[in-house]
Amino acid sequence: MNIEEIRDYCLAKPGVTEDMPFGEDTLVFRAGEKLFLLTSISAGTQFNVKCDPERAIELRERYSEVQPGYHMNKKHWNTVHTNGSLSRKQICEMIDHSYELVLKSLPKKVQDEMRAL
Repeated sequence: MNIEEIRDYCLAKPGVTEDMPFGEDTLVFRAGEKLFLLTSISAGTQFNVKCDPERAIELRERYSEVQPGYHMNKKHWNTVHTNGSLSRKQICEMIDHSYELVLKSLPKKVQDEMRAL
């Protein structure tokens, strides 16, 4: 998946917004007010996603393209390289997992509002 496909996939999720709070090169996707994915526009071949700590370790051990989150809390974030070795389905599953983790952390009322979109 390239950066445009990742962007389209993220924005198709209910309640997702995008912004650039860290400068002109870092694109951030949020569920509610919380980050679930960020990527460099210039690099475009990797992104960071939130991940359950046990699952994060499992993914890192299974796939060389999944590394501890670059400039992030390495317990809760993975950097995923999209160099073609991971399938679209695998990448989408990692994005979905990150989105769901963040969504579950939001107040119930906000979750319900986002799911209704």
